[in-house]
Amino acid sequence: MGEMELTAMIIGGVALLLVLLGLYMLQGKGMFLITGYNTMPREEQEKYDSPAMARFIGKLLLALALWIVGIWSGANWMFYVGVGLFLVCIGAALIYMNTGGRFLKQPPAKEDKKTSKDEETLVFTCF
Repeated sequence: MGEMELTAMIIGGVALLLVLLGLYMLQGKGMFLITGYNTMPREEQEKYDSPAMARFIGKLLLALALWIVGIWSGANWMFYVGVGLFLVCIGAALIYMNTGGRFLKQPPAKEDKKTSKDEETLVFTCF
């Protein structure tokens, strides 16, 4: 077996593993695999919609598997473009997951648009 075949088997195995994990998590299962979630106290875990979070992570894993297969095509420029796009996607996913309470069972109540007189004074004194 040559070096090229061994590389293809390793990359294919990793991609297959990511596809299988992604499909498992798309079913809303597998939260025990998420670092940090399984170490939270039970009361804290109950605040989150874990099936929705698992489905989101499953989509990320499928995208990662596609990325791994895509960059292995052999073109150097495709590798660098793929790394850049992957980093942008991971950054966007982290921002999406950590803002807006999207995975909370009860999203935080929206604040009333009315401001008190003290808040208005504070805003005007800052400018």
